[in-house]
Amino acid sequence: MSSRQASPAQATPGSEKPLVEVRQLKKYFPLTRGLGFRRTTALIKAVDEVSFSIRKGQTLGLVGESGCGKTTTGLCILSLEQPTDGAVYYDGVNLSALSQRQLIPWRRRIQVIFQDPYSSLNPRMKVGEIIADPIRVHRLSPDARQRRQRVAKLLNVCGLPARMAERYPHELSGGQRQRVGIARALSTDPEFIVCDEAVSALDVSIQAQIINLLEDLREEFDLTYLFISHDLSVVRHLCHQVVVMYLGKMVEMAETDALFNNPLHPYTQVLLASIPMPDPEVEAHRDYSAVKGEIPSPINPPAGCVFHPRCPIAVKSCHSQVPALREIKPGHFAACSQV
Repeated sequence: MSSRQASPAQATPGSEKPLVEVRQLKKYFPLTRGLGFRRTTALIKAVDEVSFSIRKGQTLGLVGESGCGKTTTGLCILSLEQPTDGAVYYDGVNLSALSQRQLIPWRRRIQVIFQDPYSSLNPRMKVGEIIADPIRVHRLSPDARQRRQRVAKLLNVCGLPARMAERYPHELSGGQRQRVGIARALSTDPEFIVCDEAVSALDVSIQAQIINLLEDLREEFDLTYLFISHDLSVVRHLCHQVVVMYLGKMVEMAETDALFNNPLHPYTQVLLASIPMPDPEVEAHRDYSAVKGEIPSPINPPAGCVFHPRCPIAVKSCHSQVPALREIKPGHFAACSQV
């Protein structure tokens, strides 16, 4: 099969300039030893040469097993972690090169919805104060009365009555707390929101409500999402494009339908084969081809292709050669020498 080398960060279909562009992003965490003069003994390669772009109004899904680097990638985009190498561009500006003071106006435009609604809300603040705090910090509405009106409107937009502003987080259910988290993210009129496992801590029925809410908000406010998740069914429903990560590296990237209908990388194929089927008869007779072995340690990743110790189609060259992320089909990238 013919293929060509291409930059996945610039391979978004269409001529429109991407809103978010991640270029060769690396984030290594040092392991140190000693009390006085601490020395670095190893590096944890949490994110290793990740590149992608997101167009305005689109949702990109970032998927993979726990520990693959999804959340760290999101933290680097949010400038909550400083990349070891590479760059994050937002609307053409390199955020990685800005100081904390220079980042302040950009933080208003980029917000986050955290995974756990039980720990991401300050239990000592009322709901109205939680939502109004970013408005006050960014000086979007100096008048307290206007802030209260803004809070009431955001609560209604997120499916909660205005009276919830007077309650504390412990008085709300998990789904209600996550709606408060979404309202807080919307309070600064952002353009881009990182959703870090935004529905994984909720019951399945509540998950569907929150997913539908996120879709409605994307259409209403012309939002752009990075949706970090390990739930492939949710990703297929919500995302336009999907990036699959394994042990800090990108192994596949494609439009959602192309990736789910024709996965190219062996790891992606195993992931998709693990999705439960809604038909119990079909589920009972499915032949699971579970991936062999255990995930290698990020402190000492395998040489060559990081997936080769568990790959069913690995050849000798996979043990020593790192496969490039190649464009196998138009807009469909895979890091595998055997496809």
